Amino acid sequence: MRIAITGSTGLIGERLVATFNESGHDVLRLVREPSRSADEIFWNPSTGEVDTEKLEGVDAVIHLAGVSISSGLWTRKRKQVIRDSRVQGTQVLANALASLTHPPKVLVTASGVNYYGDTGNEERIEASGAGTGFLADVVREWEAASGPAERAGIRVVNLRFGVVLAKEGGMLPLISLPFRFGVGGKLGDGRQWMSWIAIDDLIGVIKESIVNDELEGPINATAPEPVTNAEFTETLGKVLKRPSFMRVPAFAARTVGGELAEELILISLRVVPERLEQIGFQFRYPTLESALRHELLREDGQDPPVDIRSAARRRRVA
Repeated sequence: MRIAITGSTGLIGERLVATFNESGHDVLRLVREPSRSADEIFWNPSTGEVDTEKLEGVDAVIHLAGVSISSGLWTRKRKQVIRDSRVQGTQVLANALASLTHPPKVLVTASGVNYYGDTGNEERIEASGAGTGFLADVVREWEAASGPAERAGIRVVNLRFGVVLAKEGGMLPLISLPFRFGVGGKLGDGRQWMSWIAIDDLIGVIKESIVNDELEGPINATAPEPVTNAEFTETLGKVLKRPSFMRVPAFAARTVGGELAEELILISLRVVPERLEQIGFQFRYPTLESALRHELLREDGQDPPVDIRSAARRRRVA
């Protein structure tokens, strides 16, 4: 297959490029500098420029580009940059794909579970409505921006990522550091829910989205068992064999992080992957402990692959 990827230098993009190259696929990277090699395609979301000639005939496009939402305080200017990098970039790419004579069969775009806003203790599935808040608004616009591709007959998959657990980057190295020094603990009261996914499983979901025509529209890319912050803290301490009794008061997080803390640290997101459950997708790391042991300790102690339709039934019984 010929697969084009934006955001190829990010945490997920680098892993995808390596995975596809190892499998013998032809990977094209969309870059913001004039392309210097045959495997690069120039695009500039700010100006709307895309080298559409090189996109002709690709089989799939994976769109991951977007500035980090967790680096720096959310000033008005920073929030606009966060929004534009997602909404404007997706619009430019979707319009370019829609204009092709030989468009791809599928466009897989990154999205986020923050679409649902603060869910409290209630589960959310793909059919649930949008929540409120800055990120919920951004995600709603972000997903809508892929409309031109969908209207052109391209199958569009909007993957709503949970927190991606990876040793190489993202949240996990930052949150595990205080535990290594023996000062780890829960955030706020610890009752807020966290929806997460091991990076290896996320790569599997992206690959499944490319080849499985049943997947279309919003898809929750999360593990089948979300956890509370208190459960995450306890499990991380157990895996690292470090104490986890410290606590960061909610008011302290709000004082330091403001709106960012409210929507990234203290928010409760109890999201489950119903669409993946329906197709019987099997996770390599369906439990938090198995994911943390693999990422932080590189232990093989993964759980057996799980048919998460069974996991869904267990949740309903519970």
